[in-house]
Amino acid sequence: QVQLVESGGGLVQPGGSLRLSCTASGVTFSILTAVGWYRQAPGRERELVASITGAAGSTTYADSVKGRFTISGRDAENKVHLQMNSLKPEDTAVYYCYARPNPWARDYWGQGTQVTVSS
Repeated sequence: QVQLVESGGGLVQPGGSLRLSCTASGVTFSILTAVGWYRQAPGRERELVASITGAAGSTTYADSVKGRFTISGRDAENKVHLQMNSLKPEDTAVYYCYARPNPWARDYWGQGTQVTVSS
């Protein structure tokens, strides 16, 4: 059974940093695995924040986080991280980790971790 567990969320002041981590069990990450982070703020749709896909490990970022967030991982430890710097109040949301083990598999999701940016 595939499980994803996020950690690292919390309350931070504007301009601060947080590092989210996602640990997967029941699956082995490979170059075929797509991993990433979505977020959902109250009253808004879930949106892609960042992802790693493809054999070359190509990264994709939402325009709103480019230059501030960095995704890393998809490694032998079955982890994926999201380093978030220069946080803004509009980054406040529940952040979800996801993984698609290979192109023919379904997506798996974590339970989410709350990130609140407020003074």
